[in-house]
Amino acid sequence: MFPRRYWAFSKKQHSVYLTFDDGPIPEVTPWVLSVLKKQQAKATFFCIGNNIDKHPEIFKSILEDGHSIGNHTYNHLNGRKTNSLNYLNNVQKAEETILKFENVKTPKYMKLFRPPYGKLTSTQAKILQKNGYKIIMWDVLSADFDQTISEEKCLQNVLNNIQAGAIVVFHDSLKAEKKLRYVLPKILNYISEKGWDCKTIDI
Repeated sequence: MFPRRYWAFSKKQHSVYLTFDDGPIPEVTPWVLSVLKKQQAKATFFCIGNNIDKHPEIFKSILEDGHSIGNHTYNHLNGRKTNSLNYLNNVQKAEETILKFENVKTPKYMKLFRPPYGKLTSTQAKILQKNGYKIIMWDVLSADFDQTISEEKCLQNVLNNIQAGAIVVFHDSLKAEKKLRYVLPKILNYISEKGWDCKTIDI
């Protein structure tokens, strides 16, 4: 009755899908945008509504650079620890924040959603899907947020698992910043060497 969640896309396209969760923030997101632009790479940013409200100019920059936008709730809520009504209202609040920017030249907002921590209940998922959301998960987790691993381990987490069609998770957050600055340029070079394109999620 309800569509499946998306974990990866077709390998036949020779494309990969880089995603960035938890932004936008001034300390990290502009740097990510500059690195992507240098490599002519596109990505999808799953933004926290509260961060959009705090940093609207950075959010506009994401849109103006032609990247896709996804909803990551307004307050980075864990669905399994949150009452469903409160959770869904929080998602709606984030969507209303995103839609304030409809006049910015950008690909149409496609109601992409990624649950913070990858966690939500089946009830929450079904309601979101019924309301037109596509739930985007991943098949490559960089673990750039994990303070217990090294920068090199983070890099290998991606290199050992990325393939055509992969959805890769990074975070434009303070917690992930150090590892992201080490890993992202190297991953983009690797993707270029493989002859793949970095595309936005467009479903």
